[in-house]
Amino acid sequence: MRQLSPAEVIKRRGVRRMKAVATGFLLAAVGLYVLARWQEGHGAGWAQYLGAAAQAAMVGALADWFAVTALFRRPLGLPIPHTAIIPHRKEALGRSLGDFVGENFLSEQVIRVRLRAVRLSDRLGGWLAQEKHADRVTHEAAGVLRGVLAVLRDDDLQAVLSRTLNRWLSEQPVGQVAGRVLARFVADDGHRPLVDLLARRAVTWLEEHPDAIERTVTGEAPMWTPRFVDERVARRIHKELVRFAAAVRDEPDHKARAAIDDFLADFAVQLATDPATLAQAERFKQNLINHHEVQRLVGSSWQALRSLIVSAAEDADSELRVRARAAIAGFGRRLAEDDRLRNKMDAWVEDAAVYLVTTYRAEITALITETVGAWDAQETSRKVEIQVGRDLQFIRINGTVVGALAGLLIYVLTRFG
Repeated sequence: MRQLSPAEVIKRRGVRRMKAVATGFLLAAVGLYVLARWQEGHGAGWAQYLGAAAQAAMVGALADWFAVTALFRRPLGLPIPHTAIIPHRKEALGRSLGDFVGENFLSEQVIRVRLRAVRLSDRLGGWLAQEKHADRVTHEAAGVLRGVLAVLRDDDLQAVLSRTLNRWLSEQPVGQVAGRVLARFVADDGHRPLVDLLARRAVTWLEEHPDAIERTVTGEAPMWTPRFVDERVARRIHKELVRFAAAVRDEPDHKARAAIDDFLADFAVQLATDPATLAQAERFKQNLINHHEVQRLVGSSWQALRSLIVSAAEDADSELRVRARAAIAGFGRRLAEDDRLRNKMDAWVEDAAVYLVTTYRAEITALITETVGAWDAQETSRKVEIQVGRDLQFIRINGTVVGALAGLLIYVLTRFG
């Protein structure tokens, strides 16, 4: 038998006290009955009335004592049918209790009515609108965030992120998407700044590296050509290259720019429609995903992001905390002032609560039924008696008093009727 809690000890003392009081009423009725019989033998007329009342009071007290006792145990230990009801029928009691809770507390109508009466969104909005409460929510959320990030292992999380990213990228049709994006990019002249940059860099590089052109020309020239011829050809080629690159740089409508536009537009179409180009794009994508530098970048990015978040969460004056606090307070003010938003939130909360209750009502009621069913029979009886036994003793007291009044009334009606 488990040890009682302090609260249960107090309740059990109250039960014992009320049992003593109810028993005292019974003993008082017995005493009055003995007194009435004694006085009646001495010729006292009033003793008949007292005797009738006391006799009925004893019957009422004993009947109610039997009824109350039969709930928890066998009266006087006698195997009387339909006694010790709670110990013998605790499984049925658990099922009835579970059904009662399910029908009266976990119904859709009850949930909606109670939530509407609570006015959750109105209270929440007013609470969050206060700066100290918004700061408290921000502080608690920062603590939870730090705790979550502290528990997560970097290696494990990096592996999960890598697998998730790899799987997501592998499932994306990169060729078609890239083709559509490139087509829109070219149509909006988004590539022009890049072409301008490349043209400027080409002119600068050619002007600064004429020797590279000379080495290339002389390296590819026939062995029999004179050296000065090769150098003159190289200077001429270098000059023409610089002139061509400068023309591309300075003329927005240059033919080379138009050729680049056509090439990119055709390539965008091929990316979106040509099977061979699509296959090449997919191979490039897979090679890029599997490259060790890309995987290392994922890991280092997560570590940097984690450090940044932890640092911001720990600093009460960080931009993250300040913005979060302002956002929470702003949401609270809007929730307190906007009837439409409150109605939407209340509807969401009601729907969510109703879904949970209707979906898991059987599990909730089954928990009650199984918990009561798993209790020891005597333990169940003791639990129930501790909780309601004190009130049940009033039944014995009332039975004694009502029995006395009823007995007296019956006696008077019989005698004078």
